[in-house]
Amino acid sequence: MVKKYHRISCTIRLVKMFVTRRLLQACRITLFSRDDCGLCTQAKGVLSDVWDKRPFQYTEVNLAKPEFKHWKNLYDFDIPVIHISKADAPEEDVNKYGKAIKLMHRFTTEQVEAKMDQVEGI
Repeated sequence: MVKKYHRISCTIRLVKMFVTRRLLQACRITLFSRDDCGLCTQAKGVLSDVWDKRPFQYTEVNLAKPEFKHWKNLYDFDIPVIHISKADAPEEDVNKYGKAIKLMHRFTTEQVEAKMDQVEGI
């Protein structure tokens, strides 16, 4: 009985360590989208599935809004686009878009998680 309890205890500790590590290295995902965009709706579904397994900070930039004209000029024909960064990284900067870790058009949960791993250095 002692061995079995010890194994369970170690497993619980490992799970807690893994969860804590994920919380400390959380990502921020910014979705660049537009109203009436079918691919954007699909992208939101993918991001929802990822969030269920691996929470992240989420920001959505609607390119139809005038205050995001600079992003519209950049991504209008490429949406949906997501930028993935560390949660504590500076806000998105249109002048540094080339350095952003991103996915465009169609992407899967696996691709998003792989980019999150890349950002987190896993």
